[in-house]
Amino acid sequence: MTMKLNPTLKLIMQVLVPVAIGIGVVVFMMGKEFSLSQFERIPLTWHTLLAIFLACICMVGREWGMMWRFRVLTDRFLSWKSAFKVTMMCEFTSAVTPTSAGGSALSMIFLNREGLSLGRATSLTMVTLMLDQLFMTLMCPLVFLCIPYASLLGFSDTSLSSGLTLFFWIVYAGIVAVTVLLYLGALVMPHKIAVGINRLFSVLILRRWKSKADETGKNMIATGEDLRTRRLRWWAEAFGATAFTWISRFLVVNALFIGFSPYASQLIVFGRQFVVWTILTVSPTPGGSGVSEWLFSNYYGDLINDASMVLVIAVLWRIITYYVYLLIGVFMVPHWLRTGGKRH
Repeated sequence: MTMKLNPTLKLIMQVLVPVAIGIGVVVFMMGKEFSLSQFERIPLTWHTLLAIFLACICMVGREWGMMWRFRVLTDRFLSWKSAFKVTMMCEFTSAVTPTSAGGSALSMIFLNREGLSLGRATSLTMVTLMLDQLFMTLMCPLVFLCIPYASLLGFSDTSLSSGLTLFFWIVYAGIVAVTVLLYLGALVMPHKIAVGINRLFSVLILRRWKSKADETGKNMIATGEDLRTRRLRWWAEAFGATAFTWISRFLVVNALFIGFSPYASQLIVFGRQFVVWTILTVSPTPGGSGVSEWLFSNYYGDLINDASMVLVIAVLWRIITYYVYLLIGVFMVPHWLRTGGKRH
């Protein structure tokens, strides 16, 4: 006999697990590298407070960029309010699921609840994923062209450098491969994906949903045909919103470094954010908990040479880019479940 958790308790558990992992790693690092007396060294001035505020503005810019992209992709069918709800739900699911699983991939469900057909919502989710992967694919050569390779993947700690370098390039190769596959699926051969869905739901255990799967496949083919007729301006605006979203996310750390380590190279700080987020795309923990804190502290340490200050920036970074969404989700999800996520 299995025991089922009610939705509220399940939600609480999904929030507490990643929080516990992240706090555990931070406490462990604090125990090794941080003493209470070092709190006195943290400069809480107007300059640092302004930097934290700027970091928050950058994160707001990221959310606005995601809302803008949803509006573009749906031809302004989504209102700003609906786009905000979809964006926040995507951020929350990304925070409580392993980044390797891709919480944002659930946007098809949220878009469907806001009035789009499931087939169209599925196709647009594929497009958003493709645009994200395309941005990362194109960003890599630009970053390494502008920043010395040794500043991004070369360290005095050779074991960290070699391991991080190998892992980064493996992940990047995977991103390029996924970009190509999504392009083929969304634009070149959506009909083959529809056939695959049809065959999948022909299996006895899934047959009860076959009619809906067939409808989804037909909608995907129709959406694919629609996407192929889109003008370059439409694609440029969608990609522009994607680039704005990612760059705003990267700039959060730049803003924090301005306040707490103003002499560090802003270009290198920005480039390393690209490397960090590339690696975090395959994190096995919810929202990259634990992995993010450890990676940040080790990766940025040579730019500050002060373990306590690195940890302060890492904690602020995670609060702004991660823990805030857990808090937002706690308030939004129960309401979303009660209302069925429907527009009103």
